[in-house]
Amino acid sequence: MNALINISYIVASILFIFGLKMLSSADTARRGNMVSALGMLIAIVATLLNEGMSYHWIIIGLIVGGTIGATAAKMVKMTAMPEMVALFNGFGGIASLLVGWSEFHAHPQSPAFTMVAVSLAVLIGGITFSGSLIAYAKLAEKIDGKPLLFSGQQVVNGALVIMAVLLVIVFATSANAYPALVLLIILALALGVLAVIPIGGADMPVVIALLNSYSGLAACAAGFVILNNVLIVAGALVGASGLILTTIMCKAMNRSLANVLFSGFGSATSSSAAGGGYQGEAKPITADDAYYILEAARSVIFVPGYGMAVAQAQHVVKELGDLLENNGAEVKYAIHPVAGRMPGHMNVLLAEANVPYEQLVVPEDVNPVMSTVDVAIVIGANDVVNPAAREDENSPLWGMPIINVDHARTCIVCKRSLNPGFAGVDNPLFFKENTRMLFGDAKKSFQGLVSQFKES
Repeated sequence: MNALINISYIVASILFIFGLKMLSSADTARRGNMVSALGMLIAIVATLLNEGMSYHWIIIGLIVGGTIGATAAKMVKMTAMPEMVALFNGFGGIASLLVGWSEFHAHPQSPAFTMVAVSLAVLIGGITFSGSLIAYAKLAEKIDGKPLLFSGQQVVNGALVIMAVLLVIVFATSANAYPALVLLIILALALGVLAVIPIGGADMPVVIALLNSYSGLAACAAGFVILNNVLIVAGALVGASGLILTTIMCKAMNRSLANVLFSGFGSATSSSAAGGGYQGEAKPITADDAYYILEAARSVIFVPGYGMAVAQAQHVVKELGDLLENNGAEVKYAIHPVAGRMPGHMNVLLAEANVPYEQLVVPEDVNPVMSTVDVAIVIGANDVVNPAAREDENSPLWGMPIINVDHARTCIVCKRSLNPGFAGVDNPLFFKENTRMLFGDAKKSFQGLVSQFKES
């Protein structure tokens, strides 16, 4: 039986790796998800075949957890998907913490290696859980999304990390380790909170990716605790892919991970908006006027942001794009890697609206030819199109690669107001000579444009 279980774990691990590879392409992503799901099914069945397994609590857990998960997935809005991802990361972390804690209770006199694995599962799992809850609260605007900074914050965090390392050593070598474990759990939960509160809203995609990596590392440590090969492999894959994604997010903002974690981006003192913001006169435009501009356009680029998610406008944006194509225009959708509030947020929304993957472009593809584009339409994005990143050395966005929509012949910005976005940084794009502001709800605005095209 043990041989069959180990072979099943190997097969599951191979399926995880192939599934993860297939997720890197839009054409194979759906199949990759199914391949990975099949691998997880095999791993679960193999685990349940273990002799001596008690199924009572497992069945109860499946019923309760499955009901909660299915209900949450059914009810969640696409705008709330980043918050749900944050919660998923957190629940993964707390699961690893509880596995480590439970294993210590079952085998309090385990070898030092197992004790170290228990302490790492508890430490990383606790940080992931409490940090994810703070990320959820910021994304859901339950608490202020701006960084919360205090004097000596980095010193305090550094001291807590040193204390955590010492507690791991004490826990692994002490005959009476339980007090050290309890202190480690409390310290881990505190570290998670203190690690995320100084991070501002603009950095949430990086935080989500990093917490995802943490949840994988916690699961990997839990795998060593219970000596489960497939959990070790799966946790390592999640941890590594999360770190790679974090690196991609940081590169997209031209910032280091340390700068993201410790700079307090988006705080009032760091924002150029603190001095009163950029001055100028915005030029409002109606949907009727925007129609005439778009009707004459031969190249149009949509730049989606979180405002599109809030308005749930992705379907009508796709419909307008199809009408523009029928009118003879070349249509593209430019997506910045950190647009929205989680990695791939805009890709998910446009995929939901069945936008062809071939029409999606990244800043490096479109910026060199932006001056030849007739119309760039910005839908609720702020930081990823903010020219202050190029023009204002005092801006916290300085040096961040952006989509140069201000270089297009005409830029139409669809927004509810001139207020800054989630990061709290004002945007001089609104006052550029070639910018027109289409104020109002994005969905209603584009529905008006769609109606105009259909009537004509």
